[in-house]
Amino acid sequence: MITFAVALHGALGLGGNVCWSPFAVARALHRLAADARGLTRDELVTALLGDKAADLAELGAVLTRAAELPDLAVSDTLWADPSVSTRARPAPFLTAPGTARDLINAEVAATTRGLVPELIDVLPADAVSALVVAIYLRCGWVEEFDPAETRPRRFRTPDGKKQVPTMRLVSAELGYAATEAWQVVALPAHGGVRAVVLLPYGDLARFEPELTAGTLADLLAAPRLRHVDLRLPSFAVRTRTELTGALERLGVRTAFTTDAELGAGLALDTVPHESVLTVDERGIEGAAAVAAIAWMSGTAEPPVEVAVDRPFLFAVVHEGTGVPYFLARITDPVTS
Repeated sequence: MITFAVALHGALGLGGNVCWSPFAVARALHRLAADARGLTRDELVTALLGDKAADLAELGAVLTRAAELPDLAVSDTLWADPSVSTRARPAPFLTAPGTARDLINAEVAATTRGLVPELIDVLPADAVSALVVAIYLRCGWVEEFDPAETRPRRFRTPDGKKQVPTMRLVSAELGYAATEAWQVVALPAHGGVRAVVLLPYGDLARFEPELTAGTLADLLAAPRLRHVDLRLPSFAVRTRTELTGALERLGVRTAFTTDAELGAGLALDTVPHESVLTVDERGIEGAAAVAAIAWMSGTAEPPVEVAVDRPFLFAVVHEGTGVPYFLARITDPVTS
């Protein structure tokens, strides 16, 4: 996950304040990869795990465990036009795309407690399905900041110095580490969450591009309990972005073409993502959503229609051995 997070963070190519959810995006891509075949699957697995032969099930187990936090709400829904799939949650993509959009946005808004009210502005004209993941997390600090200690303090932005609201916490229960390039402070929160501040000794614009997955993993694991006098700005950040370009820069290309093998003849169209994060004296509140919107590719074969409208045989068998538990002949379904 750290490798994927660092790679996509760099591929986003966004300046200024940025917030996105590696968990939400990875959960969506993992589900796509699980149903994909051929080169489409190889590219998705490589983007997620760095190697097309890597164990996708292991990533799934990690994502499942991460979703079990008591303070985390997650929705993971495949929406589809009824003409494409009856196994997905139905939405009238082809006949009433505005209604389909509203259904999706309503579920996202409910999951994110209104923080992401409109993930999708307009569905693409040829959209027939959308895999949508939304999350909401709210957890308080183990040691809250005293609001009386919050006051304007100097902060050096890329555009110059300014006064920003800055919290203060003096505690012996914070994690701390220092390397030649970074100071790291870990703030424990309730529910199995911690926040980690990564503060470079120099210009972030210089140090951030040099941050590798290995270095980040080491930094996140480095803090040890230390008596710390922390001054941290409170902040709220929101990012709306389209992930298609970033995913293509990570090598996920076939999924967006008519050669895609995502199942049911689908190919990706757009991947909108929105994330919001607020940090204040009480704790952390964050929400995010991502939608993998798909269209029916021009080379896709239509589904095979099977109408069971005449007498038939019906067997119930053990999957592993083929042993038949039941074998039936049905000539009139309404006669017992």
